[in-house]
Amino acid sequence: MAAVRWRPGLARNSARRQYHDKSYGYREPRRFSLPDYSPTQLQNRTANAPLLRYVDSLRTHGHRAARIDPLDLLQREEVAALNPRRYGLVDDAQKYDVNGIVWTNPVGVDADTKEEWTLGEITQHLRALYVGRIAYEYMHSPSKTERLWFSHLLESQRPHDAKLDVREKARIHSLLARSEMFDQFLQLKFPNLKRYGLEGGESMLPALDALFASAARAGVENIVLAMPHRGRLNLLTGLLEYSPAALFHKIKGGAEFPEDLGASGDVISHLTASPSLQYDGAPIPVKVTLLPNPSHLEAVNPVALGKTRAKQFALLKELIRNGMPLEECFPGDKVMCVQLHGDGSFTGQGVIMESLGLSNLPHYTVGGTVHIVVNNSIGYTTPASSAHSGLYSSDIGKMINAPVLHVNGDYPEDVARAVETAFKYRNYFRKDIIVDLIVYRRWGHNELDEPAFTQPLMYDKIRSRRSVPVMYEDQLIDEEVLSKEEATDVRTSYKTHLTSEFTATDSYTPTAAGASILQEQWSGMVWPASSAAVRDPETGVGHDVLQHVGRASVTVPEGFEIHPRLQRHVNSRLRAIEKGEGIDWATAEAMVFGTLMLEGHDVRISGQDVGRGTFSQRHAMLVDQRTEDVVVPLNAVLQCEGKLELANSSLSELAVLGFEYGVSWERPGILPIWEAQFGDFFNGAQVIIDTFISSAETKWLKQSGIVMLLPHGLDGAGPEHSSSRIERMLQLTNDRYDFDDKMTNVNMHVVFPTTPAQYFHLLRRQLHRNYRKPLIVASPKGLLRLPAASSALADLAPGQRFQPVLDDVEVDKSVVKRVVCVSGKLCYDLIKERQKRQLSNVAFVRIEELCPFPFEQLSRTLGQYENVEEFIWLQEEPRNQGAWPHIECRLNAVLERLSVKRGISYRGRKQDSVAAPGQAKLYGAQQKAVLEAAFVGL
Repeated sequence: MAAVRWRPGLARNSARRQYHDKSYGYREPRRFSLPDYSPTQLQNRTANAPLLRYVDSLRTHGHRAARIDPLDLLQREEVAALNPRRYGLVDDAQKYDVNGIVWTNPVGVDADTKEEWTLGEITQHLRALYVGRIAYEYMHSPSKTERLWFSHLLESQRPHDAKLDVREKARIHSLLARSEMFDQFLQLKFPNLKRYGLEGGESMLPALDALFASAARAGVENIVLAMPHRGRLNLLTGLLEYSPAALFHKIKGGAEFPEDLGASGDVISHLTASPSLQYDGAPIPVKVTLLPNPSHLEAVNPVALGKTRAKQFALLKELIRNGMPLEECFPGDKVMCVQLHGDGSFTGQGVIMESLGLSNLPHYTVGGTVHIVVNNSIGYTTPASSAHSGLYSSDIGKMINAPVLHVNGDYPEDVARAVETAFKYRNYFRKDIIVDLIVYRRWGHNELDEPAFTQPLMYDKIRSRRSVPVMYEDQLIDEEVLSKEEATDVRTSYKTHLTSEFTATDSYTPTAAGASILQEQWSGMVWPASSAAVRDPETGVGHDVLQHVGRASVTVPEGFEIHPRLQRHVNSRLRAIEKGEGIDWATAEAMVFGTLMLEGHDVRISGQDVGRGTFSQRHAMLVDQRTEDVVVPLNAVLQCEGKLELANSSLSELAVLGFEYGVSWERPGILPIWEAQFGDFFNGAQVIIDTFISSAETKWLKQSGIVMLLPHGLDGAGPEHSSSRIERMLQLTNDRYDFDDKMTNVNMHVVFPTTPAQYFHLLRRQLHRNYRKPLIVASPKGLLRLPAASSALADLAPGQRFQPVLDDVEVDKSVVKRVVCVSGKLCYDLIKERQKRQLSNVAFVRIEELCPFPFEQLSRTLGQYENVEEFIWLQEEPRNQGAWPHIECRLNAVLERLSVKRGISYRGRKQDSVAAPGQAKLYGAQQKAVLEAAFVGL
């Protein structure tokens, strides 16, 4: 058999076609090009090949000799590649035609003429650029266009181009001085506070200020900002207009939100702000939204990406609605994502790699993120030599060929210049770029720590040096930009302001402004605990609409050739729709999507293989077998305001779930779904579940309508393809324990539906309530095509809604002696076995919603069985897993209310360390025993 050759071009293009649904309105970022070398320049490059090699070596290796470390701890060895003698260039006075080799004119200026420089002039010019206080890594890019862009931009600069005017220098000084005064003030007033101050890294503030200003002047209207804790308080009060009085109130133990909103709050290093900042030369203010984040530092990054993309797409839809041609709308025009990182976490946290991996993917790109690594050269107490394997902590960014700008934080003007260059790149290419801001940490990991325990030499240097604000202040005084009196006044006036705010702390009261999530796009929503919350809306849809959507979901365009096996799928769905019976899970799901779209909502489902579905059940997108063109029938046929986005993701759980969660923060009118390939795989995203999904409303008053579909069910597939770990989800809920607890505002819903109709109403309920809650669905595997697990169109009709408890309608309640409470697919096996045994004295009651636990509904259902002698709970998961650990006390509370003397008894597998056995025979024997347990003694 002949070998099949892989053709990378074909593979790449095929994938691009498959993942783009033009009807959704997705546009790739703009593709830019620069003028290539002219014939004259090419000839000159060939004629002066040794000089070209020397110049390219400076571009490539200059960073290795650059003066970028304020502490001079980086081992800077002699870089032989930077010596012109290595290339046979020995006479500094010899002149060379640099046309096409060194870019001496800005882009757009006709430079196709002879221009001679001496070797000494060339060396001086390029070493000032590439071996100075800013170091550039861009030559690793495979794109010649990007390499040309950088060399043009940098080498065409002249010394006067880099000079800041007096106002810009004064602003930098003000930011630095106020940051230092702020840290000193906190240290004086709260000496035992872990504030994670910015001392040593104060240049972060002028870096962000320069970035915000550049973005605002370029027309960016929204910036979504993610950052860890270090320097957060300085940024909030120094640049993001956060009230110092509110901060002092929080430090003293007060709340950041009004008490009647029920938030428990978070630590000071997770506080947020969303000001609109006006910059000179900007058409309108730029809104900067700093996101709340957990102490798992980098977990917020994919959330910021998702929020950014959701905001971009909402604006894109608005522009198109107002008449702008689709081809003129691109991601990143009006919204930009900015992420700050610590050097230790940037290189050590896997979420960084996963998030970077999304940066250029269809349905995940945000038009370029600016990353700023606030590099202390130490993580907690770990030195750089033990924190990353590469030369720099930023090396991880090279996995996506991101350019890196290293800059010495001792020189704030160079920092601002580096950040402005980074923005120019991002705005031109709409791709990620990294600024490695090399600073130091004056104190330990926190102000109460002693860093000299582990880094004595580093901290000898740090304690013997003046601060960055003081050094810059002295520089401006020497330059006569500031007088000593003016410099002193900046500090004293800010200290006076802080003192006034500190005095006002005692009378400070948090206002509803802190709950701004219900403003703007969240207007019309209510707080889930309020009396205005609609908890059980009607979710049924008319028969004609359901049929229309059902047909649309499998409409194949004329001339479009689908896979032969899919034709059976199409025919089967159409037959069920016409009959009004036998509606399977995929059909019910398509009806959810289509009916929500017709109501004006967008639907986004993300995960691995979601277009066709892991179990080949969904087929929401069709691929032409000849051309690999793609169509999403619901988008193509319905042609409505709402759109369906099928985001086939990379093999990531943590970043992708975080991304979808960020989408849910931004747009309450979208149904955001993340589907795990198997339910077990959510554990790769556990950080997002623990620190965002289950707790964000309680900590930060952040609502979310995220849906997690976790395929669940023991079917002999082994330990890691069986369980969605329902027990973990339930353990994270704040569900009430009994009837007497009046708390009804659970943090998330956990459900185990057993019919397509139940699934239909659950998903529609997500958008028909006037508040948002995360929904965790133990979704089906074996039930996807089970005829018994199908629904009729009448079950989806007006007047119908989700039922937390499904009673057994096939038994005469007066003769039932045993009631088996159960959840999930096991009920179908039990019903089949009961028929086989011809028994009528056992009933199976399904609990479909495990949280919030349906006390009242279950009590009414079980109360109808007047002659029952025994209540049992049966599950196929091991005893220490599944719903039992959560449900036991709650079931007993129901039975106690019904005056049942015997409590609930457990039947099923014994406790185990795995979710399911990997041996087929053992699994079969265990499953048989589970079924037998329901009928023993009958």
